[in-house]
Amino acid sequence: MSGILTSREREVFLLLVSGKTTKEIAQSLNISEKTVRNHISNVMQKLGVKGRANAVIELLKLKEIKL
Repeated sequence: MSGILTSREREVFLLLVSGKTTKEIAQSLNISEKTVRNHISNVMQKLGVKGRANAVIELLKLKEIKL
């Protein structure tokens, strides 16, 4: 792992790729939906991509997450 993601960002994206909604991710991590969206936005910014799908693709390419 190249360690681009914080542990929380990784948790959010692992739940995202498992098909969870923002609301479900928030509930399972016991954080607000806004916090989930902030984590996703932060990752997209780090990667220089637009959209969750592109972020997921990049993270898979970088081997930061696995399906």
